[in-house]
Amino acid sequence: MYTNDQLQSLIENYLAQAEFPAEPELLYAPIAYSLAGGGKRLRPMLVLLSHALFSDNVQQALPAAGAVEVFHNFTLLHDDIMDNAAIRRGKPSVHAKWGRNVAILSGDAMLIYAYRLLSLLPAAQVPQALATFDTMALEVCEGQQYDMDFEQKQKVSVVEYMHMIELKTSALLAGSVQIGAQLGGASEEDCRKLRRFAIELGLAFQLQDDLLDSYGDERLGKAIGGDILEGKKTYLAVTAMSRADEATREELRTLLNDGGIDPARKIAGVKALFDRLDVPHLAEQQIELRFERALAQLDTLPVDPARTAPLREFAAGLMGRKK
Repeated sequence: MYTNDQLQSLIENYLAQAEFPAEPELLYAPIAYSLAGGGKRLRPMLVLLSHALFSDNVQQALPAAGAVEVFHNFTLLHDDIMDNAAIRRGKPSVHAKWGRNVAILSGDAMLIYAYRLLSLLPAAQVPQALATFDTMALEVCEGQQYDMDFEQKQKVSVVEYMHMIELKTSALLAGSVQIGAQLGGASEEDCRKLRRFAIELGLAFQLQDDLLDSYGDERLGKAIGGDILEGKKTYLAVTAMSRADEATREELRTLLNDGGIDPARKIAGVKALFDRLDVPHLAEQQIELRFERALAQLDTLPVDPARTAPLREFAAGLMGRKK
């Protein structure tokens, strides 16, 4: 069995060996730039870790691991255009560095390259992997559309928000574990359990990200209160809206939508309302619930607990936990 560090190295080496044509430079240079940008490699790790539950031949799953990472980075190129984000992982985003049109076309090429990587899998396994990948990719697009719809929607319920992040965040994790498990020879029932694991883990991860944006530590590399300043409908915001009386709801809505207020005052005012409504505590409860539900799915798998240990360790690390 491989350690998690060894799996991480396998992924980095595999991605580093990707060779793109020198010309046209403005098509391929942004792809290499994006893939070399680091990141957690969360999705390819989940491919290999889920594969390793059922097979020791993790090398076989590397093309699929590469495919989900390339696809993820493709979504980031296009997300940054839609969000007009100038920075990605501490560096200029592709559209900020090369322009909007280059980012669109390079992103398109990345999507095609992801499918090319899937075609490198053993021929008998390609159809199933493609079917899972296609479902995953469409769900991610659906989640992104819902997220954009929410920007124009006056009222978003907690249920609607959870559905959106299940598609936008969890679907890619669920697709990754399902493809890895399928390639490892897992049964349909075991794939279903792993999907549930990944969905719950993705929800916990996104809710924690929402919480840390307002209550985290700037040493994490992210300015505190960014979501508040943008007036984003996060779990904290939609939960607060659902719990508030009409007067408090209007106060919160006014603060979130006021672009002229001093940023520090806006963040402090919104957080004071969150605190009054006990929103941080509710978020922490949901994070804990979702994380425990994720781990509980691993308990039901018919494999030696030693095989699930690396996946548990990875999930805990993702959530910033020691176990």
